[in-house]
Amino acid sequence: MKKLDMLTPLGVVLGIVFVGVAILTNAGPDSFASFINIPSILVVIGGLIGAMLVSFSFSELKQLGRVMGESFKVQEHDTQDLISTFVSLSDKARREGLLSLETEVEEIKDPFIRKGVLLAVDGIESDVITDILNTEIIALEERHRKNKRLLDKAGEYAPAWGMIGTLIGLVLMLQNLSDPSSLGPNMAVALLTTLYGTLLANLVFIPMASKLAMKTEKEVFMKQIVIEAVMGLQSGQNPRVLEEKLTVFLSGEELTTYRLKERDSVDEA
Repeated sequence: MKKLDMLTPLGVVLGIVFVGVAILTNAGPDSFASFINIPSILVVIGGLIGAMLVSFSFSELKQLGRVMGESFKVQEHDTQDLISTFVSLSDKARREGLLSLETEVEEIKDPFIRKGVLLAVDGIESDVITDILNTEIIALEERHRKNKRLLDKAGEYAPAWGMIGTLIGLVLMLQNLSDPSSLGPNMAVALLTTLYGTLLANLVFIPMASKLAMKTEKEVFMKQIVIEAVMGLQSGQNPRVLEEKLTVFLSGEELTTYRLKERDSVDEA
């Protein structure tokens, strides 16, 4: 089960809190009620739902909740552990042969890594293995692109419907200039719909889409390391050479940490 990424809910809450503090500082606590307008909420939410229904199929829209939920989950990828795993596998394969890794494969939880190692153990040619694994990466990127598009479109539609609500409010206000009592409520609809739509887009949908894009990049990066590692296994590369090749993917700080871990493990042995 994935851990909860507390930064996502924290960011949303902080955004709302700071907006609330700005209102409180300038207008006092009694002004909060004036920032809640049901017609404005209905215009933004109703318009957003309608636009999403027109844009996507039902099967695609069913994914929206799951896609948004992904931004609340921590991606558990450790590049250093991944490199250590493959160096260990390479060392065993060099001593006992590739077939000896069949028992190790059962303990690998990541299906992509398991597939790559199994293909190498089965003696599949390197270009075929690369093609299979790269095809899986392409498929993953396409799935994630479609999922991100849901949030991108919601981020586009929310402020657009806020603007539509503003136009509605202005029309109502201009139609009732002779009635001063209606100017306030109509102006509230005009301005609050824009506020609601902009907040939804810039505090929820667009940031979530950005986080999903970053997670996709990180996942693809990890899978590219796996492909390089599997190629090293398949070709019988020296474990130390493979290690040097894979540590190129680490940042300076990560490389220092990795070297310290390796040194500690050698000392313990």
